[in-house]
Amino acid sequence: MSSFGYDQLLECVNALGPPFETGSIGQSAEGRLIPFVRTGEGRPVLLIVGGFHAREHITVPLVLGLIRPFPFGTVFFVPCLNADGLELCQNGLSSVSSPARRKFLRAVNGGSEDFSLWKANADAVDLNLNFPSGFGKGRGNLFAPAPQGYVGPCPLSEPESLALAAFTAAVRAEAVLTFHSKGEVIFWRYGQKGGRLRRDRALARRLGKVSGYALAESPESHGGYKDWCVEVLNIPAFTVEVGAESWPHPLDHSLLPKILPQCRAMPGEVLDFLRKENGRKRKMDAGGPA
Repeated sequence: MSSFGYDQLLECVNALGPPFETGSIGQSAEGRLIPFVRTGEGRPVLLIVGGFHAREHITVPLVLGLIRPFPFGTVFFVPCLNADGLELCQNGLSSVSSPARRKFLRAVNGGSEDFSLWKANADAVDLNLNFPSGFGKGRGNLFAPAPQGYVGPCPLSEPESLALAAFTAAVRAEAVLTFHSKGEVIFWRYGQKGGRLRRDRALARRLGKVSGYALAESPESHGGYKDWCVEVLNIPAFTVEVGAESWPHPLDHSLLPKILPQCRAMPGEVLDFLRKENGRKRKMDAGGPA
């Protein structure tokens, strides 16, 4: 099993020079910086996030592989939201600084020191269930610390989810792509109606066409980042599940050359769609035909 750890993530981000800008959206529960990369300027603004779940660490080099200049607009990349989980899944308890937290995590993991299938952060919270949209109402949600499925004590209880929510609002993202594994599907809907439903479905279909992924809905799933972006921010947001369903978790990084080409056109497709939508809105505001 090839791996891609936190040190490699920082090396890749720190090696980027102009035209890219780098920074941090905040810190993890263990105090690790959560880096971002920015390219471009002006609107539209797209935000791309990977590494929500520890065992889905293939999405970290995937998002790094999508970083490039674009002819217009601004794209922010957050390659790994769950920095602690990235390390815990691949390097075990030696990656955890606090003895008390190591004891806690071992207990949550049933006494095992094998964290290769762990999904949560270092507080044993599933970050993609920790957002304030239908919080705690999802099928299979757990209400105590667990390797996966624990929603947390309250919405945005975790430094990682809180930092991402604040960053998304601060950069005024107009659309969001998040990468997970696995299934080769795109989840796009969370209760949109009317014009927003038509808009988001149209963009989802474009993403499906360029990737070859099927569109899917998950009506019994709540509390996700995509859900929050759709419901609260009213922007298109997509959970892209990469990798064939038949491939076992965690996906080996040797599979990246098969996955990256499926995803490479997605950012440009979103930017093009948003630019046309913004142009249509300007015409309508000016009293012209849509």
